[in-house]
Amino acid sequence: MSDKYNLEVVEEEKKQYIVVSIGSEQYGIDISYVDNIVRMQKITRVPKSLPYYRGVINLRGEVVPVMSARRKMGLEDDVFTKASRIIILKLEAQGMVGIVVDEVKEVVSLGKDDIDQNVHSTKGDNGNFINGIGKNGEDLISIFDVYSIVDAVENA
Repeated sequence: MSDKYNLEVVEEEKKQYIVVSIGSEQYGIDISYVDNIVRMQKITRVPKSLPYYRGVINLRGEVVPVMSARRKMGLEDDVFTKASRIIILKLEAQGMVGIVVDEVKEVVSLGKDDIDQNVHSTKGDNGNFINGIGKNGEDLISIFDVYSIVDAVENA
């Protein structure tokens, strides 16, 4: 068989994102970083910690630091509801970190063509935690740069 008939179909590689709401906005978190999603539970406050650091939780015998995405992004403080969740992120260097979100909406698959990387922001704006805007039908989803949020927690 001749090579000219051997057409290779290259399927666009898509990533899955967990879509969460924080305030009135929707954000996507790359599912490969997500270890667990847990219901809101008692968060033990840690004295003299950073303002956006809510404290720690006990997750299956492991102490996990929890931060508030709202506080980190300069939004009004968290209001915990039945829909509030803690997204547990597992990152190689830092281990596990929890992020409080208002609600977990859905899981979406986005390819490179669905994400606009052309995001201009200034330091101090919550845009420095965003590394793209995903288009899912009519919805726009700000894609979190997981490491910039967590590094900010670790290095602040």
